[in-house]
Amino acid sequence: MKNLFLLLLLLNFSAHAQWVELFNGRDLTGWKASENPSSFQVKDGELRIEGPRGHLFYDGPVGDHSFKNFEVKALIKTYPGANSGLYVCTAFQPSDWPSQGHEIQVNNSHTDWRRTGSLYGIIDTAEKLVHDEEWFELYIKVEGKHITTRINGRTVVEYDEPADKKRIQPGTIAIQAHDPKSKIDYKSIQMRLN
Repeated sequence: MKNLFLLLLLLNFSAHAQWVELFNGRDLTGWKASENPSSFQVKDGELRIEGPRGHLFYDGPVGDHSFKNFEVKALIKTYPGANSGLYVCTAFQPSDWPSQGHEIQVNNSHTDWRRTGSLYGIIDTAEKLVHDEEWFELYIKVEGKHITTRINGRTVVEYDEPADKKRIQPGTIAIQAHDPKSKIDYKSIQMRLN
């Protein structure tokens, strides 16, 4: 019995230590859109974000779409003037900007000066680390009350949430459609639970 318990514990641990693809490249199975679902389309194996404001929340089976300590990485391509974001520690809401969690900015040339990798409104960078029309990797790690963001392996943000703040909490992730002039492609969105 003890060996069976240890085996089950080991299997559970190893399943949590693997990267899991959340976007199947065919449709939006496991995702739930708010406000303007037409802003999120799957084309040629990629998730195209283009249209009025909306958010696409992960609502699938991985981690029962409530993540506490995790890593997420996405392959993204922006087009000139585009703005998007990847929210962490958030929850579905039918309209407006998500009120729970944090937005990690995806913006290489939009008029908003906060560039890709910023922890929006908390630790912002004006430095342009990647260019439009080039694929790049956005990596985010949430561990306890600490958030790390990286672009193509380069650390952009290291943030420890103060004890009196409560924005880092178990929640899902969401992808932002910012405005009708923004066009962004996501090729892969992977999660690893820690």
